[in-house]
Amino acid sequence: MTVPPVELELAADFPSATRDEWRKLVLGVLRKSGVAGDDASPDEAEDLIATSTYEGISIRPLYDAADGAALAPTGLPGLAPFVRGARPQGANTDGWDVRALHSHPDAGLTAQAVLADLENGVSSLWLRLGPAGLPLDGLATVLKDVYLDLAPVVLDAGPLTAEAAAAFLALADARGVPASQVSGVLGADPLGLAARAGTAPDFTAVRALAPRVAAEYPRLRTLVVDARAYHDAGGSDAEELGASIATGVAYLRELTAAGMGVDDALGQLEFRYAASADQFLTIAKLRAARRLWARVAEVCGAPAQVRAQRQHAVTSAAMMSRRDPWVNMLRTTVACFAAGVGGADAVTVLPFDSRLGLPDDFSRRIARNTQTLLQEESSLIRVVDPAGGSWYVETLTDQLAAAAWAIFTEIERVGGIAATLADGSLRARLDATWTARADALAHRRDPLTGVSEFPNLGETLPAREPAPSAEPAGGAGSGGLPVITYDQDYEALRARSDAHTAATGARPVVFLATIGSVSAFTGRSTFAANLFQAGGLATPDAGPGTDPAAIAAAFTASGAKVACLCSADKVYAEWAAPVAEALRAAGAERIWLAGKAGARAETDAAAGVTGYVFAGCNAVEVLSTTLAAVGVA
Repeated sequence: MTVPPVELELAADFPSATRDEWRKLVLGVLRKSGVAGDDASPDEAEDLIATSTYEGISIRPLYDAADGAALAPTGLPGLAPFVRGARPQGANTDGWDVRALHSHPDAGLTAQAVLADLENGVSSLWLRLGPAGLPLDGLATVLKDVYLDLAPVVLDAGPLTAEAAAAFLALADARGVPASQVSGVLGADPLGLAARAGTAPDFTAVRALAPRVAAEYPRLRTLVVDARAYHDAGGSDAEELGASIATGVAYLRELTAAGMGVDDALGQLEFRYAASADQFLTIAKLRAARRLWARVAEVCGAPAQVRAQRQHAVTSAAMMSRRDPWVNMLRTTVACFAAGVGGADAVTVLPFDSRLGLPDDFSRRIARNTQTLLQEESSLIRVVDPAGGSWYVETLTDQLAAAAWAIFTEIERVGGIAATLADGSLRARLDATWTARADALAHRRDPLTGVSEFPNLGETLPAREPAPSAEPAGGAGSGGLPVITYDQDYEALRARSDAHTAATGARPVVFLATIGSVSAFTGRSTFAANLFQAGGLATPDAGPGTDPAAIAAAFTASGAKVACLCSADKVYAEWAAPVAEALRAAGAERIWLAGKAGARAETDAAAGVTGYVFAGCNAVEVLSTTLAAVGVA
């Protein structure tokens, strides 16, 4: 018996819904929760639950085709303005370029690691040379068994760029590699170096190298616009984009002044961006960058086919944590996914242990396999422009491009990127963004898993060989841009706690004065333990019970100087004051209460409660105050 096919219409039995109807339902929920007042209108519902990026872009909860009506045209993949990718086939034929970074100062060990990478999925090499990595005289050793006509090589030598480029080109020539087959990037980035070191840019090497490379080495580029300096200083994605476009324009001016045509000059640049765990902003950033650069090239009179931006995405170093480094595998996976979806030409996944020192074989393997898994097992390369048609991504791309273009034009208005670096105005802008970001991190609006959330006090960090000193970075008074990490305030607190533990043999303690039944205190005791452990503080608790004397005795036995009351509001009403008084009598120098003050503030203060911890409190301030109270310098 055969059954005739039946057309399946999934939505056929459901009435169609409009956006206005959805807004009314949302407003009802917001009124019940107290977020919206009775006088709020449905038109306000989306604004009430929207969030904002550090650029000031509003992220709404819902996007549909109506949002796309006013967007700028994105074109087709491989065609100007290249929003949808620089190649018509995307990464469909051979995937993106899997680029591995190597900076171990031992040339022999680096040579082995390079071959292991190339034999297991890596398609290009990124070599950090000079004091921050491999000695220049080790370059030949590292590349001894590398086929330079097959594997592109990207150099990163900072102030030694001219010497590194000369050594690399001489090596290729000595090995008989045709100039037409040498590929990669020589890594000149005088403005990026100036940004990090606080020095004046020196274009001497660029003026000499670029015309020669353009004439003799068709697959080689001279310059990299490394925008990570602005990301690593705490800047927003729009600031990173705006500064990168301004830097690219400055390099075009230098190259054309040296006698190069616009087409050749464009072909000498590769742009390097940070890919973060904020996947949608990363996707939008890479798409917006291509659109912005295509516009610059168009204004310069370049034909459409040479306006595409060559992009190298690197997983963000700022987002990497030193504590619970295994979580970095998850962060870099999300960032790599975003870079691939965003259309990056080359991607580098930093090893998960990069904050601890030089990576080992295991961490390098995980870094390259992350990309292999996304390309092959997840089939990410089988779709051209996977984000195309997402009204959220298309809108975010458009808004990010507009914000970045405004920053770029502002930089140009005051004399260009070199001028804004010299007068400190760009750093002031980045510092303001970092201040806002640091505040969000301190209040845990931007949570860090394994650091500010769910810390692991019992972990043993993997031992790694110390890495060479990093690239030049500015600090107070140096003029150069700082290099920040999102976990740095929490890391400083953990370091204080660890030093105290090493000196005394015991971890500093905050006693959790749990009051009432397990069901009454568990929610807030779990919250408080999570908070205090983020500062390296142990959190023994009293267990269930309401006897102030018994809780005070447990406090004394714990050896703590600081306590935190934990329970439900109804229990606090009866027992918070007597328990706090008992703890104070037992020698507690500071008493926190888990929850907001509310109407109990006067009673709590009279009983000895000195502060409150709650969702949204400044965790860094709480932890710093608590460490001082328990005697941790």
